[in-house]
Amino acid sequence: MMRRILALTMLGWAIAVLVACQKPVLTHKLVVIGNQHSVPLYSDEQTYLQISHEKQQGGVEGLAGSIHSNFSAREIDDQTPVQILSSDDNGAIIQITEGPMKGQSGFVAKQNLD
Repeated sequence: MMRRILALTMLGWAIAVLVACQKPVLTHKLVVIGNQHSVPLYSDEQTYLQISHEKQQGGVEGLAGSIHSNFSAREIDDQTPVQILSSDDNGAIIQITEGPMKGQSGFVAKQNLD
């Protein structure tokens, strides 16, 4: 009798652990800011920094930065669930966990993460 109770308890714990591993404890999502309609997903942080610097220059360089951003960043829908792989002061490397772009990864700015 005691052996059966112990076996059922162990089975219950094993199932609980397996279920817990399937869902991340902390979920994050992408959020748009200002007049954005989607969140830009850059291939890496260096590309993000380069384009941000170009946009801040204004004039012709700022225009070039905006055009470069359109070709260098994929646009991701607002409220898309993501998993943060690593982060720093500028933003985070994320992986999309749901939706048509599930599995895609890249860099997003810190202000676009919730």
